[in-house]
Amino acid sequence: MAHATIYMGFTVPQLLRGASRIFPTHSVLVVLRHSAFCYCTVNSTVKSKRKMDHLERTANNFRQEVISQAKVCGITNESETVKRLRLAIANKDFTFKAGQWVDFFIPGVSVVGGFSICSSPGLLEREGILELAVKHTVHPPAYWIHTECTLDSEVALRVGADLHGYQESKGNGYKMGTAKLYYSAKNTSELLFKKNILGLMNAFPGKITCRFHVTQQSSQICKELQPHVTEGRVSEKDLEKHVSKDTLWYICGPPPMIESISKLLSNIGVPRNCVFFEKWW
Repeated sequence: MAHATIYMGFTVPQLLRGASRIFPTHSVLVVLRHSAFCYCTVNSTVKSKRKMDHLERTANNFRQEVISQAKVCGITNESETVKRLRLAIANKDFTFKAGQWVDFFIPGVSVVGGFSICSSPGLLEREGILELAVKHTVHPPAYWIHTECTLDSEVALRVGADLHGYQESKGNGYKMGTAKLYYSAKNTSELLFKKNILGLMNAFPGKITCRFHVTQQSSQICKELQPHVTEGRVSEKDLEKHVSKDTLWYICGPPPMIESISKLLSNIGVPRNCVFFEKWW
């Protein structure tokens, strides 16, 4: 039986890394809010009163033992607030799976960062390269990346745990499900990886679809995006038509968005154990 999976929050890197692997037998609805590249985990009561650091929040998660050196070999502005960091990995035994993050160690910075990997394992295998997408914040690791990091800057990385609940398809009954992505941002310039997403939609017609939501758009929307853009926030009406017993929902974004969407899903009858969310705050 195929299932439906719904992602809500900013999980674009996971979606791009391997669409058919992330939801091998599920239908997926993804609702994204431009704000964070983070690790998805099983939903429990959402709390965000006290900000813990990355290592404290993930103390109980599995990690590889090896810390690998890396050198910055590329820096790209994905938007006004997000930089894509391209890292050359020194350790040939360094590996990761789609859905994992890295602990990010910076010489001279006592706080350890935690960032989801937005490139594929294949890129690492072919070129020894790993990519991160990091939003500008005052958090020391992110702030360093946006204000001090340069080409040839040296850092260290350690891989964190796999996505919870991910299972490889087995047997001959495999049937790829569908993914529905709701991706919300202030304006279209903040819709990161939009060209990649449109490419996935074209590559998997009927299997991957996306609605972009913009809340403060002031300029004209380009023709390529116009058919896929809605002005305004993701609403209960948008989501209630996707509710079913076989649907899984994934949320990623800032705490108020997580809390709002979680409450909305509860109101429309989505069981708590079918909801997953980001935990980086």
